[in-house]
Amino acid sequence: MADTLKEILLDSSRRPAVVADLETLVDQEVSDKGGVSGAVIKTGFAAVKKIKPGIIGSAVDSLLDDFSAKLEPFYADFKAQGGGDFGAYLSGHGDQAADALLEVTDARAERSSRDSIKKVYSKLRPNGKKNVEEALPRLGQLIDKHAATA
Repeated sequence: MADTLKEILLDSSRRPAVVADLETLVDQEVSDKGGVSGAVIKTGFAAVKKIKPGIIGSAVDSLLDDFSAKLEPFYADFKAQGGGDFGAYLSGHGDQAADALLEVTDARAERSSRDSIKKVYSKLRPNGKKNVEEALPRLGQLIDKHAATA
């Protein structure tokens, strides 16, 4: 059994499945959004996908190494505490875990040469932390799923 997120998520034999599962997770999270802010997220998400079809999977793949590195300390602590449900663990550390993941996307958006991407990201970012925190249980379950086969 793998001990690190790098071993679990970045192994070349598993990475395509991890990326596909993460893309599905993003779609599910967006689909679950409701209300006015949910409509804004859905519209922005659709706009990004229309600007560049395939961008979500590509973005997930390109961000996976950095996301794994940011989550590694959380995973190490989770394992040190005996494991269990990583989604519940992440939820219990939602503030810090969301901040860690958003550091990655903030830096990526800042470096983007596409003004359209920057514009959409800037509209979505104010609710970003809340949205990332809401996704943490699913993210942890996804990691648990891949850890079980690593």
